[in-house]
Amino acid sequence: MYLSRFLSIHALWVTVSSVMQPYPLVWGHYDVCKTQIYTEEGKVWDYMACQPESTDMTKYLKVKLDPPDITCGDPPETFCAMGNPYMCNNECDASTPELAHPPELMFDFEGRHPSTFWQSATWKEYPKPLQVNITLSWSKTIELTDNIVITFESGRPDQMILEKSLDYGRTWQPYQYYATDCLDAFHMDPKSVKDLSQHTVLEIICTEEYSTGYTTNSKIIHFEIKDRFAFFAGPWLRNMASLYGQLDTTKKLRDFFTVTDLRIRLLRPAVGEIFVDELHLARYFYAISDIKVHGRCKCNLHATVCVYDNSKLTCECEHNTTGPDCGKCKKNYQGRPWSPGSYLPIPKGTANTCIPSISSIGNCECFGHSNRCSYIDLLNTVICVSCKHNTRGQHCELCRLGYFRNASAQLDDENVCIECYCNPLGSVHDRCNGSGFCECKTGTTGPKCDECLPGNSWHYGCQPNVCDNELLHCQNGGTCHNNVRCLCPAAYTGILCEKLRCEEAGSCSADSGQGAPPRGSRALLALLAALLGAAGPLGI
Repeated sequence: MYLSRFLSIHALWVTVSSVMQPYPLVWGHYDVCKTQIYTEEGKVWDYMACQPESTDMTKYLKVKLDPPDITCGDPPETFCAMGNPYMCNNECDASTPELAHPPELMFDFEGRHPSTFWQSATWKEYPKPLQVNITLSWSKTIELTDNIVITFESGRPDQMILEKSLDYGRTWQPYQYYATDCLDAFHMDPKSVKDLSQHTVLEIICTEEYSTGYTTNSKIIHFEIKDRFAFFAGPWLRNMASLYGQLDTTKKLRDFFTVTDLRIRLLRPAVGEIFVDELHLARYFYAISDIKVHGRCKCNLHATVCVYDNSKLTCECEHNTTGPDCGKCKKNYQGRPWSPGSYLPIPKGTANTCIPSISSIGNCECFGHSNRCSYIDLLNTVICVSCKHNTRGQHCELCRLGYFRNASAQLDDENVCIECYCNPLGSVHDRCNGSGFCECKTGTTGPKCDECLPGNSWHYGCQPNVCDNELLHCQNGGTCHNNVRCLCPAAYTGILCEKLRCEEAGSCSADSGQGAPPRGSRALLALLAALLGAAGPLGI
């Protein structure tokens, strides 16, 4: 009997625990960065991914309104009650605490009666638009973990945009559009989060779900974080391993839930009718009683504590990391590139700790040309970083391209590498071999490729000779100019002045004296005739 009663109580406890526990214990909460374990070598640290607890982030924000004088009460004015838009005897007066509605009342403790709220001036300047920007800034990167909830004390606005920034307000991008008529206000078809899927979860939508005009029972606007989580973790967020896997591997998804600032753009107050009642403009204003933003400091899974000091949030980094977001390795712990922690494998994740630099443990051999090394995980090796004195290589033991090894210097000599000084006009490139000889272009020679081979002359590099005084003589009285061309007499042309200019025109004649063979040819003919006369007549 006692056993059955014990089993019944145990079963009840398991059921209650499963209901009360939002995430099964096997998923882990990542609330510990390291723990000591015992191994054969003794007691050692076991590191794991970790993150701060989710909390109410409105405690740490700064709020700014634009225009800055949009809050009601200066000068005092009356406005109409929300429940009865024609009862317009309520007063807003910034000089009287009981009648003032400053911005900080959007973030005070709720539950007071009557409710406290911020309120804008009324739409007394209609038809000029009544528009307000409410900017929430943290000066720190935070990760959203729950729905953003805005509670209006007035009617919910007819048109509103929720925006986010990832760069401390320098640039903005929309999170979601809200309107009573999305097509008319933003040229977008109305949708709700239920219309999205895993593949479209990052889509920016316009919803009409929260803009139902001037009603007393509908005050709240949501930006649904958990519903988007549910596309990966299931409706009760029980398959967190799937969500964590997606956050680990999809940067755009992780960035979607990450902000440094939020901006609420109120574009048109709740009207409730087609036309604005110009006789009762005190009916139209914005009033917000509460804004809820839940999240955690982004510490890249390298910290469990985020401290608020001097109006600034900062992660208390573990795993040898540092920076406001634990976004880099500490000095002397740069043995491998920094990396964020990983949620996987469940439940402890992977810490991706920064390891000591090789130089910091006295095993960085770079022959005095560098004092810093890095561990390359992929190659499982250590290399010198930022080699000086024109050296390169794993241990700074080689010369940079364009330099060669000084054979008379030791490896640790600052002058171990000498510049090649290859002639840029005569060499193929600026590199030389280990002896300092450059690779020369055709017709060029010399250690630095600044000399010409026979039959070539220097003219912006070595060029083949057109003429010379040895083998390629200019004919018919022509003279060789810089080995690149023959300067011919007026009557002759050609590369070596070998042609009569009249031959090209077809105008040579015996009468003109230009039909005779060139002087060189006449000499050859005379010599040939003399040789034939000396030989006598041929016998038959």
